[in-house]
Amino acid sequence: MARLRLGILISGRGSNLQALIDACAAPSFPATVALVISNKAEAAGLDRARAAAIPSQVISHREPDFEAAIDAALRGAGVELVCLAGFMRILGADFVNGWRDRLINIHPSLLPAFPGLGTHRRVLAAGEAVAGCTVHFVRPEIDAGPIILRETVPVLPGDTETSLAARVLAAEHRLYPAAVRQVAKMLAKDGGSAISLRRN
Repeated sequence: MARLRLGILISGRGSNLQALIDACAAPSFPATVALVISNKAEAAGLDRARAAAIPSQVISHREPDFEAAIDAALRGAGVELVCLAGFMRILGADFVNGWRDRLINIHPSLLPAFPGLGTHRRVLAAGEAVAGCTVHFVRPEIDAGPIILRETVPVLPGDTETSLAARVLAAEHRLYPAAVRQVAKMLAKDGGSAISLRRN
């Protein structure tokens, strides 16, 4: 069976990218990384892609046709599923709708709770007993879209934003490959057509 071709968009260190690279190294994993794109030339994640001999490209968000250039690069590489992995740009509705049900994101909270930025600070301020992370299909609305998988992480006494963020990030590294595996199975079962999921 052909492996699902992933395009991964990054802006920074690429730790979730590395988790996906490591997962894809297993012959039994149903996906492979076809292309890594960063909007920042200095992103450390590009070094991870080069170390794994994965094609990579820098497309600056300052370019006037930024999203069109990303779209062309992804389609030119035969990408079938786009994974946002620390990609710190909000994508427009045309791009998102053009990749509907083929565009996923990982967010460091248990969505629909705590969308947006400052997640760990807000979780601690609210006195939550659990935090976590979510992989979801992207929609034009921020941190919306059908949920694929979530993983909970306990909030411990004395937690700081830094300590909580570290535990949530470790969960992200487990969750993202599991979610990609699930999406690959859905697509294979569905014959590669659009996915329809109930919102969790």
